[in-house]
Parts: sequence; C-alpha cells; structure tokens
Amino acid sequence: MRTDLWRLFLVALTACALALGAASCGDDEEEPAGGGTAQEEATAEAEEFPAGSTMAAIQERGEIRIGVKYDVPPFGFRNPNTGDVEGFDVDFGMAVAEKLGVEAELVEAISDNRIPFIQDGTVDLVLSTMTINAERAEEIGFTDPYFIARGRILVPGDSDIAGIDDLAGRKVCTALGSTYEETLKTEAPEADLRLVDAYSECLELLQNGAVDAISTDDVILTGMIIQDDTLQLVGDELTVEPYGGGFKKDDTEFAEFLNGVLEEYKADGWQQSYDEWLGQYTGEEASPPDQTLDEVLAG
Repeated sequence: MRTDLWRLFLVALTACALALGAASCGDDEEEPAGGGTAQEEATAEAEEFPAGSTMAAIQERGEIRIGVKYDVPPFGFRNPNTGDVEGFDVDFGMAVAEKLGVEAELVEAISDNRIPFIQDGTVDLVLSTMTINAERAEEIGFTDPYFIARGRILVPGDSDIAGIDDLAGRKVCTALGSTYEETLKTEAPEADLRLVDAYSECLELLQNGAVDAISTDDVILTGMIIQDDTLQLVGDELTVEPYGGGFKKDDTEFAEFLNGVLEEYKADGWQQSYDEWLGQYTGEEASPPDQTLDEVLAG
C-alpha cells in the first residue's frame, strides 16, 4: 500500500498549488480597495491585547516568528513545487498568526536549537514536533498538547532488526537534542548512536547504508516512508510523545492566549489539517488530544 506514496504526496502538493494559485502560497499581498495593506486591516480587526503583553508586542511588530522544521514532512517541510514551508505544525502556526492579525515568519528550528531560539528571542513560538516533558518544562513554557506521536524504529525492508532488542551493536540515527537521544541510551545502551542535526540527514544515512536504523516519532518516520517505500517500521511503540507549542517560560498571558487558539483550532481546523497532511497517506483516523499540559507533566 505504500508504493508510490511519495509520488502521491508530490502530486497532491502540485494539485494544491495549481488550484489555489501562487497568491495563496505567500506571494505579494493585494492592496484592499479602501487603502492600506491587507495585513494592516487584519491587525486592526484582531482582538486588542494589554500593552506590554507578548501578543501586543507581536501585533506592533506585524508578524509572529514561529520556529518550525523545514525537512520533516508532513509536519514542517519546504514544498518542492512552490518553495513554501508547509505541514501540520505550520497550519497550527498560521491559525495563531490569523488570530493575532499578523503575518507568520517561519524560522527553521531543528531539534537542538528549538529551546535556545525561544530563550534568546529568535522566535516567539516553536511548533517543531517538540515533545512535552518535565525537563524541557523547566526551561520553557508549553501549550497543551496538539498532537500525540509514538516512538518507533525505521529500517530497510530487508533488515533483520525486528525491535529495540536487536539494536545492540547496530548504528542507530536520531536527532541531537531529541528525546530519543536519552531513550536510546537507556533502552538500547549497546547501540552505536549516531546523532545528527536534522532528521533528513538520518534518512540519507539509512539509504546509503551508513546506519542500520532510525528511531524517532512514528509520524516523522512515516514521512520518510512516503519518500522511500522500501523502508518499514518495526517493533513495538517505544514511547508516547505529546507535541506542544513552546514559548518563553512563565509567560502566562501568552500561554492562555495560545491555549485558547488551540481549543478553537481543535474544533475547527485540526481535523482538516490532519486529513490533508497525515490521514490521507496513513489511512489512520485520529482526533485532537484532550489532555492538558498539567496532565501530561503529571504522567
């Protein structure tokens, strides 16, 4: 069933680009008949926020800087047809920007620089397949979870690796700064761990035989299978990975705003995005998570 999935993915993207036209993919804005830019009108129509709040600062700037992946289909990736960055994470980010009445500036955020980007102000928000956990919650703030992934192992179709117990002595790739760096050290201590900056590097290493397996979230690995249907998932689920949006720690007003947007998005937008970016390729049904951040952190 996975045969030609990547071709299907590209065909779907091409059809979308042709149907929607270049303007909908982020080209020049049209000036409204009443004068001023469409962006200025959108900001004027958006909710006003208290002076000094993150939301007010973003509106004053006219854009929200969002850290996303550029190489992890279907969550965040550069569309090969249009050059735009798209995906499931990006859709949620666009909903946040729309609520604020501002443009979204999408900044590439790999696993190892997501938290530093939040802390140093490079981005306002990270939506980059980032798992909520207690260690990270000591450093940054999180939204409630917007997606639940599960840890798996990806291998070539002719591999004799059947699960995590077979990783001893094998070269296993994952991203530096990901939760799997620690998971593999704990669950497969005899594996030869290869850490890279981006998951696209893991895929290339697996394809050329430089590593024997990749371990990360199932949905990220599914994106790799879409690109190369000779690969397969093996073994049981290793972990549960609730994705959350990351922002500066202790910004309670921004947290409340983001969770409000998320609740609206769950009711109108989440399912459409899931069906477009994941469901039509995996054939699996899903619904938005109903856990809160506190429930996730409580275990």
